[in-house]
Amino acid sequence: MKQKIKEIIIVEGRDDTNRLKEVLDCDTIETNGSAINKRTLDEIEIALTTRGAIIFTDPDYPGERIRNIILERFPNIKEAHLSRNKARGQRGKIGIEHAKPKDILDALDKVMTRNTHEEDLYSISDMVDLRLTGQSDSKARREFLSEQLNLGYANANQMRNKLNRYRINKGEVLALLETYEGEK
Repeated sequence: MKQKIKEIIIVEGRDDTNRLKEVLDCDTIETNGSAINKRTLDEIEIALTTRGAIIFTDPDYPGERIRNIILERFPNIKEAHLSRNKARGQRGKIGIEHAKPKDILDALDKVMTRNTHEEDLYSISDMVDLRLTGQSDSKARREFLSEQLNLGYANANQMRNKLNRYRINKGEVLALLETYEGEK
């Protein structure tokens, strides 16, 4: 028996919907790629007020663009993230439709909600101190952290925004980065 998801999952297209329905008992709203329009945003608003909604877009530029459009209108909506590696198909294309069932279930088990708290936990100097920017291995460290925290790919600025958005504890980040050091 498939796991049932109460919330409506927002995806980019039909292939994503089909993949999710193979794995889960769920309903989706399709944005039709980056062509998200007012009608779709109104539908998301109805979903939020009736059942709740989860953004689950592809971990690529168009997917992040769609996510940001939705977040701009609905800042407290739930979000699920999948890493690029887990969303990569056999031919190198990236999309939710290529993910393994376990990875989809894991992403939806780790749903996050943006925190609208005003004060940032992480400054630019914190990112430098954590070696998440400005070092030769910064990209690899961010990718490791993104994978561990299920945040999706992020450059240094996006990583700082995500760490602040979800109020991720500095102690947790430091502990994860120590495990990264141990793996090297």
